[in-house]
Amino acid sequence: MLRYLLGTEEPDRRTVARALAGLRIAAGLLWLFNVNWKRPPDFGRDSGRDLYRYVQDAIDHPVFPPYSWIIQHVVQPAFIPFGWGVLVAETVLAALLLTGTYTRLAALLGIVQSGAIALSVLLTPGEWPWSYYLMLVIHAVLFVGSAGRVWGVDGVRAAAAEGRGGGAAATQLRTWGMVLGAVGVVAGAVAVFSSTVTLGAPSFQLSLGAYNVVGGVLLAVVGALMVAGARVGRAPLAFAAAAVALISLATIWAQTAMQSSVWLGANLTAAALFATAAVAAGGCARYLGRTDESIRPEGAGARAQADRARG
Repeated sequence: MLRYLLGTEEPDRRTVARALAGLRIAAGLLWLFNVNWKRPPDFGRDSGRDLYRYVQDAIDHPVFPPYSWIIQHVVQPAFIPFGWGVLVAETVLAALLLTGTYTRLAALLGIVQSGAIALSVLLTPGEWPWSYYLMLVIHAVLFVGSAGRVWGVDGVRAAAAEGRGGGAAATQLRTWGMVLGAVGVVAGAVAVFSSTVTLGAPSFQLSLGAYNVVGGVLLAVVGALMVAGARVGRAPLAFAAAAVALISLATIWAQTAMQSSVWLGANLTAAALFATAAVAAGGCARYLGRTDESIRPEGAGARAQADRARG
């Protein structure tokens, strides 16, 4: 232990991979919570708050004058489409990072998004510049490392290349199904007594979304379909889970944009969690039910035949 603490003994690669996976999940939770205040239809333009305020800060407190010019003359005149782009980008970021899917591409998007935020508010009074430096560094580390190979869909794809995709997909799908199912059951059960429940600690800026009974039940259904798909090795069940999750996401976005009551009692963080479920289910579905022999890497079958011939 002392040698480890003093740095003369290195941890094994598996430990490092798990640490990177933990960092990836933490970054995903950051985007999952903060997507909630990118609210359509006006994204804070009429009130001068939320996303619009951050965009205005780039003009009022310029960090890089050419960037401020772009914000004022390009972004603000097309602010509503820009707001939808931010909502989609940050929802995708949360889903990809939490599930470890195409992690390096997600990290690159995170670098771009973190950089854009930094250029908007770095010099705004009351902001802590190091928070944005740390966001950039975290995503840079995720880009360099293999953060999706442990507890992630990237690991399923890597296992598939080695002929182990079926088992890895079932394990990943079952784990996500159990987590999402538990979240849905808790949300639905608590919402029976309080109409709508927010899971997490908003004061600590950590949340898994807000749900009513219907929203909780739907999330539980998504989780149950994922567990069932993993258990019997049937891709259609996983694809059904992804479809239910995507329909729920679209419903939340559409009803929020129309400023009507959301049937699922859900907010944009909950929508991002449904997106996460869709990515996890869809990313694992294609590998379910495959035997090791059916997905051996190219050349493995020929080598096996040659071994049998020599035997």
